[in-house]
Amino acid sequence: MIERIAILGTGLLGASVGLALKASGYRGSIVGWNRSEEGSRTALKLGAIDSVAADPIAAARAAQVTVLAVPIYATLDFMEKLSHVLGPNHLVTDVGSTKLKITMAGMEHFNQRDRAAFLPGHPMAGKERGGASLADANLFRGAVWLFTDAPGSVRSECAQELVQAWRSLVAAMGAKTLDLDPMRHDELVAWVSHLPQFTATALSAVLEEEVGGAPELKDVGGRALREMTRLGSSPYSMWRDIAHTNTEAVERALLALEQRLAHLRENLRTPELRNEFDQANKFRRE
Repeated sequence: MIERIAILGTGLLGASVGLALKASGYRGSIVGWNRSEEGSRTALKLGAIDSVAADPIAAARAAQVTVLAVPIYATLDFMEKLSHVLGPNHLVTDVGSTKLKITMAGMEHFNQRDRAAFLPGHPMAGKERGGASLADANLFRGAVWLFTDAPGSVRSECAQELVQAWRSLVAAMGAKTLDLDPMRHDELVAWVSHLPQFTATALSAVLEEEVGGAPELKDVGGRALREMTRLGSSPYSMWRDIAHTNTEAVERALLALEQRLAHLRENLRTPELRNEFDQANKFRRE
């Protein structure tokens, strides 16, 4: 049984994990740490954590499970540091949006009999803005929580029990779990998550340049505009590490979209336009 969990990074996802755990009936202790004191204080006030840790490494050592809910490069940095101080009675997991680099680091630093276990994870849930104040106990309910565990990972009996216990807690939060190869994960999320984000960013940026100052924009822009640009308000700080760690897959997706947009532009007055709409409608029907 997992009696103590440390959440390093009490922003939107980290604080939501804490709230979801408590809502699911988890009765153990949850300690939180955040780079910004305001974030950890907000998480404590919301009840997402039971106490605030002054030292993230000490908090991880005192916990059975550590959840890394920080940007990807910070996750990799924590992984390297924690590998030297945690043992086979510990489990480290994460919620990062790209998985290949993190899974490879997990193979290097963890998952050996005399070391802590590492279980790479990615809940397909979130909001366009971050911060503990937006945390939601139901954020993961009905969502898919992906795991990209490396085949052949070697773990102690205790570590393996912690892995299974954490998977059970994720299911108790209302998420559906799915295992994927890390490379396949990054390819898929480039299409279904990263491409929509960068498309919304580009659309919002060009709208700001072309019509952002139009006084009629609030009246003219309807639901379609709001839905298409909602992700455009996501901050760079949330997406820099994703762009840097999944560059090739995102480039391929963006290039394919660029080519499709060019095809649309070239066929605005031809019957081919109908075919594009027919193809697009198939995606939502299937």
